[in-house]
Amino acid sequence: MQDERLFSTPAGIKLGPIDMVAQGKARNIVIQMKAGRFHGFVVRQGLAVYGYVDRCPHAGLPLTQALDDYLTPDGSMIACQWHGALFRIEDGECVGGPCVGRFLERWPVAVSEGCLVTA
Repeated sequence: MQDERLFSTPAGIKLGPIDMVAQGKARNIVIQMKAGRFHGFVVRQGLAVYGYVDRCPHAGLPLTQALDDYLTPDGSMIACQWHGALFRIEDGECVGGPCVGRFLERWPVAVSEGCLVTA
């Protein structure tokens, strides 16, 4: 039986040290659970971290074709490499491309005692 793709995680899963996501960058995170596998990513900006499910609201595909390559070259926006959609990092709203006005699905993450955790 093939693992089902999951779109949420329970709170309290320790993902690793905050430094696993470089300042101004994004990092792919995959969590294997009993019910299936969750695919998400975290963007780090200063003291803030933003988590999203790795799925474009336009076509339902993962956003990137290359590991950890979620941001535009200048690091100012999240970009879907399949159809060119652009999303604001702070809230996941699409501001350019085929799904303007739609949002990436938030994945609640937080920093606790220097570690990234699901919230």
